[in-house]
Amino acid sequence: MSHVSASLVSSRLLLRRVLLAGICAAGAVAAQAQGAMPAWQGAGSARYVCGGIGSDESQAMRAAMKDHPLALLFARADGAYLANVEVTIKGGDANNAAALAFRANGPICLVDVPAGRYVIDASTAGGAAKTETVTVGGGSKTADFRF
Repeated sequence: MSHVSASLVSSRLLLRRVLLAGICAAGAVAAQAQGAMPAWQGAGSARYVCGGIGSDESQAMRAAMKDHPLALLFARADGAYLANVEVTIKGGDANNAAALAFRANGPICLVDVPAGRYVIDASTAGGAAKTETVTVGGGSKTADFRF
């Protein structure tokens, strides 16, 4: 093998190793972001995860918002995040039986529900309550509750 051919083979091997390392690093970052999220709750076609406490968890949940049909954000009127919000999600369509009721233990909730129209009721421990109607399907939707 000539010096030029050996150099070319060596360069190709180095490039493959660099690309493989990059792919592995990207997978590790994705796994780390997924690992920073709390466990999912619910079953079947209606499930949710709430969190966003701490910067790693908040970043992981915000990054995942685009991958879920519905995201809920809870904050005070001044913009400070809010947790421990009681949430009820009721199917607004006659054919849509999905419904969830839970306490959001963090300011961000990702919700997987089938496409359809939903009524979301949210209330704080202080008694403040808000209701929002959303239509889910064809991309991610965010419902922002300010108390």
